[in-house]
Amino acid sequence: MNTRTVYVPTPDGNALATDVCLPDGTRPLPAVLIRTPYGREAHRAELRGWAAHGFAALAQDVRGRHGSPGEWHPYRDHERTDGAATVDWVRAQAWSNGEVVAVGASYAAYCALVTALAAPETACDAGPDAVIAAVPALGLTETAREPGGPERLWARAGWWAAHGDRRDSDPDALARALADDPRLLEHLPVARLADRLAASLGRELPSWSRLWADRARGRLVALGSTARLPLLAVGGTRDPFAEDTMALWRGWGGPSRLLLGPWGHGLTADPAAPGRARVNLGALYVRWAREALAGRLEPTRHGVIALGDSGRWHSTRLPSTLRPASTQAATPQYAAAQEEAEWRAGVDRAGAESRWSFDSPTGLRLLHGAEFNADPDRPVRSDDLAVPADGERADRCLLLSPPLPRPLDLAGAAVARINVTADTPSADWAVRLTALDPAGRADPLAFGIVRRTGPPGEAADISVPLGTLGRRLPAGTRLRAEIAGHHFPAHARNPHTGEDPVTATRLAPSRRTVNPRGSALHLPVVARRRYVEPAPEICR
Repeated sequence: MNTRTVYVPTPDGNALATDVCLPDGTRPLPAVLIRTPYGREAHRAELRGWAAHGFAALAQDVRGRHGSPGEWHPYRDHERTDGAATVDWVRAQAWSNGEVVAVGASYAAYCALVTALAAPETACDAGPDAVIAAVPALGLTETAREPGGPERLWARAGWWAAHGDRRDSDPDALARALADDPRLLEHLPVARLADRLAASLGRELPSWSRLWADRARGRLVALGSTARLPLLAVGGTRDPFAEDTMALWRGWGGPSRLLLGPWGHGLTADPAAPGRARVNLGALYVRWAREALAGRLEPTRHGVIALGDSGRWHSTRLPSTLRPASTQAATPQYAAAQEEAEWRAGVDRAGAESRWSFDSPTGLRLLHGAEFNADPDRPVRSDDLAVPADGERADRCLLLSPPLPRPLDLAGAAVARINVTADTPSADWAVRLTALDPAGRADPLAFGIVRRTGPPGEAADISVPLGTLGRRLPAGTRLRAEIAGHHFPAHARNPHTGEDPVTATRLAPSRRTVNPRGSALHLPVVARRRYVEPAPEICR
């Protein structure tokens, strides 16, 4: 095989640096295309792996990054047009058989998806023939804000410090800045945080404000509902964007497969885990790509969810086959509601929703904090699993279950439904669920946060989605639930004044009440165990 660097022209005259790795021989080949802002050279081993299995493999620096000229504006339209132009270029090469699989992780998954969905809106002949989107970061709003509203402060500050407004990357930039300025993320307003960060970085971040100005969510998921090509959506239950992976898989119009492992955003498991749930992703991607290009995938949406690090994988599927083209044109709101109903129906058939009441001795017992003070000057921290001892001033509601009498398998969507009151016009409600082993060691299990606005002092029933779980909890495990008003520095502090947390410059405490009698935790318990091997399930 041989690797060379070429420069692929774009419609506006740029030339994008692209590594091309070809296997030996002269027969026409299917191609795999990776477009990334993180440096094409990091993918050279991956390209060789694809080439060893008979694919032409390409990795391209997006415009304005690393070896490609131009200006990079994250999530702007140039990713769509540049991707479409590259697909056309690939198909024009003598070594190409015309088949293209767009592949990417994180931002590169966004590049793959917009390339796949670009054909009707660009001058390209046709999009790729299949897409592999891993831990997809689907847009400015999706990465900057939780679906329930709160701002993802720490992750966005870290990403912008490492990659924003520069041609290369510096992954440790935020860590160095925090070492110099430990209270950096407390800066107000959040919209001007870049000014303070620039002093530590020695460079400006002019695009920081645009990140928070964008409010459009769900565009790619809505476009995906019109797609006909196959999709492999890969995510992790520990990835902050896991629910975007789920939404993409649920809403895709063509054959779609889900692989949800016990991984974080880097598609790696907990380093302390025994490794029983490890999957050779490279081999699985190759096998799936071959099946997709050959048209051998069933016209369904199904997949697998890992039960933590147990080595067991649970099969899951949406109950209906793909909708006909005439119904694909339904509004995004209608499509989203129908997809959610189908997903819930699929969960119901695979298992049962288990309700853990807050006022039951067999559910979650209130320890303290039915009334607590959410003070943004002393917020509950996202980076500390320790909880206050009895007798300390309550800064959260704390609940604990009895030990599990037997192992419990969880696979599917979890939610906390709580009856609450705040004495401020705006309040965030953060729910953190932790698994405690018999020795008391804490392991994060689920988290969710939503923002509610309404008249101060008005009781409300709210639902806090806790994401998609995939875990096996051993006998003796206890569940600990915390309900708080902040989750800092992972999320920006709600000022409680009714002002936008991005532009607010003053903070106020908020008095909170949780009514145990009207509150419960709902968990997706696997009733009928359908353990499968991931690769055969994904590739059928």
